[in-house]
Amino acid sequence: MFSAPRLAARAADRHAEVAALVESLLHGGAAAGAAVTLRPRLFELVLNVMLCAVTGDRARRADVRRFQEIVEETFAVSGAPSVGDFFPALRWVDRLRGVDAALLRLHARRDAFVGGLVNDQRRRRDGEIDPDYYTDTVIKGIVLILLTAGTDTPALTTEWAMALLLTNPEAMQKVRAELDANVGTARLVEESDMTNLPYLQCVVKETLRLCPVAPVIPAHEAMEDCTVGGFAVRRGTMILVNAWAIHRDPKLWDAPEEFRPERFLHADTVGAVTVQMLPFGLGRRRCPGEGLAMRLVSLTLAALVQCFEWGVGEGRSGVDMDEGVGLTMPMATPLSAVRRTRKFVRSMLSASTR
Repeated sequence: MFSAPRLAARAADRHAEVAALVESLLHGGAAAGAAVTLRPRLFELVLNVMLCAVTGDRARRADVRRFQEIVEETFAVSGAPSVGDFFPALRWVDRLRGVDAALLRLHARRDAFVGGLVNDQRRRRDGEIDPDYYTDTVIKGIVLILLTAGTDTPALTTEWAMALLLTNPEAMQKVRAELDANVGTARLVEESDMTNLPYLQCVVKETLRLCPVAPVIPAHEAMEDCTVGGFAVRRGTMILVNAWAIHRDPKLWDAPEEFRPERFLHADTVGAVTVQMLPFGLGRRRCPGEGLAMRLVSLTLAALVQCFEWGVGEGRSGVDMDEGVGLTMPMATPLSAVRRTRKFVRSMLSASTR
């Protein structure tokens, strides 16, 4: 599913979903001049991309909101401290009203949602799925991981990228100028254009550096006894890597707190993620969805900048860049922005549908 040939084969599906996002911003929702909250629209786009890859279907609008609530609550609860972790004698509190109880309630909702998808596919495939090898538990587990890990993070990354461009209008203008020069105004940007959009790629990478939506990389352990920073680490110790701190380490980055996409414009870094960059982890446990995420975030961001001019709106001092809490790192206040459709967009979209 995440191999280069399969990603290339499904490029048209991703392009169609991005075009649908542009259409919805053009014709539906808030009137021109009114603020638009981007997060639910971005989540719907990503969820439809994932569902098309997994099941061949798009999601119903009601299901999008339902699953978004499940995912957001899952990451919020998973990142919350558990009383029993600090005071084992009080673990019963977690089971009654704490983290454990919340996770059990979430599990029932997740299981019902994914179970519905599996049952729909089983009816369509008329028994093609081998029940002895691919049990419901195995299938639902795989689908749940794909949809949970593969939806929230690209949507949040795109939201952070838009927020950073809104707070850095010169960078926004550079991205738009690059798009106008290399893509033009006769058609919507495509994934094949990305090689000619190096500054856009740098914006995405700088967003991943400054605002990694997975700030702490879990699920690693020490393979042997070692010493790190003067501390003895025994084999089997759970390792939590603080990617957020590494991405802002002044020993590794010049002016690490500043948004500088140009830092990645060097020929040896524009197309690669360096060792100091850990938005997808490293090694054999690196996120397998990296290729899909980079394609989708870049294409979505490019389309939003190509088709609309964005602002924070009158009476607002700027964008709230505070970070939220949880296992992932959302914006504390979902991004709300005012868009103005560029003159060529309506004719461009109507021509593409003829």
